[in-house]
Amino acid sequence: MPTSNSYQKFFLLDLKCMDLPFDVDNAALMRLDLERKVESLQEEINFLRKVHEEEQLAQQQVHIEMDVSKPDLTAALREIRIQYESMASNNMHETEEWYKSKFADLTDAAARNVEALRLAKQEANEYRRQLQTLTCDLESLRGLNETLERQLREMEDRYTIETANYQDTVVRLEEDIRNLKEEMARHLQEYQELLNVKLALDIEIATYRKLLEGEESR
Repeated sequence: MPTSNSYQKFFLLDLKCMDLPFDVDNAALMRLDLERKVESLQEEINFLRKVHEEEQLAQQQVHIEMDVSKPDLTAALREIRIQYESMASNNMHETEEWYKSKFADLTDAAARNVEALRLAKQEANEYRRQLQTLTCDLESLRGLNETLERQLREMEDRYTIETANYQDTVVRLEEDIRNLKEEMARHLQEYQELLNVKLALDIEIATYRKLLEGEESR
């Protein structure tokens, strides 16, 4: 007959095979599997009890046919039956207690995994939100950078045009200054010539005046 140790070894072997990270679904599957195993053990115990009862009935029938002067065999069979039932009851109790303990452990592990999964999802959502925020900021900075680059190109183009205009203006002003200097030099020369003519005329007039004054004094 299977003992409680054999049941525990059987369950421990299954648990070692299932000793992997699991989520809530895996925990539920493990619970159902354990329930099926306990149910199978219960059916096995019931079957053994039934076989024992049938054997007991058969032994009772044999006992009726046997001589009443053999009580030792009946007592031995009764003792064996009592030991068998006690052992089966103890094995069943130990199996149920072990199952309850393992089920409680699995329930706690599932609860921890649920909490860990919830925290992981929460952290993932937070990272996703931060990523979306950074993506929006990056797109905004890219747009601002493109705007600044366009404004810079426009300013450079405008500066180039204005610089060319200033250079043209400087050339034109230098030309005007040169023309004004030439014209001023020409006016100064004409003015000097006019001064010379005026001086010659003044001398000539003064000479004539003296001549006239001399004629009048005679």
